[in-house]
Amino acid sequence: MIYEHLEDPILYDGSQIEPAWALSELGIKGSSIITWIGPMDVKNIVDYEDVDLEIKSENVLHFIVEHFDEQPASLRLSYHRQRVLVMLLMEELRGHGFEIRREGDDLYVGSSKLTVSIATASVSSMKIHLGVNIHEKGTPDDVDTVGLLDERPEIGMEGVVQIAENVAMAYIHEIDSIEEDICKTRIF
Repeated sequence: MIYEHLEDPILYDGSQIEPAWALSELGIKGSSIITWIGPMDVKNIVDYEDVDLEIKSENVLHFIVEHFDEQPASLRLSYHRQRVLVMLLMEELRGHGFEIRREGDDLYVGSSKLTVSIATASVSSMKIHLGVNIHEKGTPDDVDTVGLLDERPEIGMEGVVQIAENVAMAYIHEIDSIEEDICKTRIF
C-alpha cells in the first residue's frame, strides 16, 4: 500500500469516497492510504441513516483508504477493514493519554463523539473514510463532539500529523501481516 500525507488542506465533501479518487486527483495508482488536515462538509452522503444529517467540522484529520485487492470488491471486507483502522486509531490515541471508547466505527471521549467514518465498495475497489475532529468548532450543534486538541492541546498540529502517520503505517503493517499469514497457511 502507498501512504501519503497531503500538506495542503482539502475540503472533504464526500466526493473523495468515490472509486479511484487518489488516482484521478493525486496520480496515486493502486491501494493507498491518504491523510490530510482540512475542513469537512459532506454533501455526498453514502450512509442511508445519515442522509438528513449535517456532517461537518472546521478542522479534521482525514484518512482515505482504498483497496483494489479483491474484485468484485466486498462491502463486508471493507467494513472489517474500517474497524481495524478505527481500532488502530484508538490504540494510538490511548498511547497519548486519551481515555477513549469505541462504539462500532465511532470513537468517543466520555459522551463526546471524536470521529466519523464510512466504508463502501464499488465494482473495482473498497473505500474507507475516517475523520477525526481536531477541534469541536464547526461541528453540528445537535451532536456532542470533541476534538483531539480540545482534549490534548499539547499534542499540537505536528503531533496530529505524527498520529496520522503512525496509524497509517500500523494499518499498512496489519494488512501486510494478514497477507503474509494467508501465504503461509496450508488449506485443507
